[in-house]
Amino acid sequence: MDAQVRSVLRRLCALDYTRPKWMIVEQVTSFCEENRLNLKHITNLEMIYHIENPDKGVWHACQLTEAQDDAVGVDLTQFKEQFKAHLHGVVRHISIKIKKHEDEAIWIRIAWGDNFSKPNHLKPTYVVHHLHTSYVFISNLMAKHKIFLCQALVIATKHGSIKDGHLSTRSLTAMRELLLRRYQQVFPNAHSRILQERNTLPSHPCIGKEHSEHEEMRYQMSCEAFGHGPTPKLETAVYRLETRYRGNGNHTLSDREEFFRGVVRFSSSSLLDSLRHCVASGMAEGPVTPLLSAITQRGRNYFVITDKGPGVSSQASAQRA
Repeated sequence: MDAQVRSVLRRLCALDYTRPKWMIVEQVTSFCEENRLNLKHITNLEMIYHIENPDKGVWHACQLTEAQDDAVGVDLTQFKEQFKAHLHGVVRHISIKIKKHEDEAIWIRIAWGDNFSKPNHLKPTYVVHHLHTSYVFISNLMAKHKIFLCQALVIATKHGSIKDGHLSTRSLTAMRELLLRRYQQVFPNAHSRILQERNTLPSHPCIGKEHSEHEEMRYQMSCEAFGHGPTPKLETAVYRLETRYRGNGNHTLSDREEFFRGVVRFSSSSLLDSLRHCVASGMAEGPVTPLLSAITQRGRNYFVITDKGPGVSSQASAQRA
């Protein structure tokens, strides 16, 4: 069945989507009717498309906490039964489809309804979870459904609670690489190996001797902070400022009770690569500030800077949720 569905999906992808929307709708509708595709087939097609194209839409990370003693024993069957039972118990009209991918990831498609309306298959929520890990990745979740989904995840995985991971990106691949540590990390004891791989003969012995130690130190710091080799392709990091003025020259500003508020956003097609290059090339002075190295060390790209240091304020978290 999956082979047949994939064949239909390839033919759908080959349609001309540069035409006006009403023509595309008529074309897709006609195609589905000719191939006798019902709602079950179409949702299966959509799910396969999302699995094979994970870097579409906006994904948010959440972290499961307070694991119970038997959490490590949860298998796919138990997870599916508990997850579906809870959601069907609290939402009258709901459609849930769960599929396990080749990389052991559990993909969940949820079309939400309520007591009076049928599930809306045009705006489904997608959830990705790797069993026996603490991370859950969610896309297209409305605020009113958040509590139901979080309760179902906590019950099905046998944890005590779930919290916002303060990491969002358009690339599910990058998110999983960062949080599941699927990239080459560098630790202080790897100094000699990394430098040996990179070192080349200097063009002039005297110049090479004078600058090599500084160059090697910068490169080592950049790799320890952001990894060696291909890095997770995050595109943004956001820092929200909530602090007071600390200068001595302006009493008008230093006597203010209110916080200074502002937002700093770093953007790049590959942010970690860009930051690593800045440090290694000397464009950014070392050692690497914890505000930047926290992206990889804490697995976040949203921070609130307060007088106590970088963190995430409860007020800001509530606003984002």
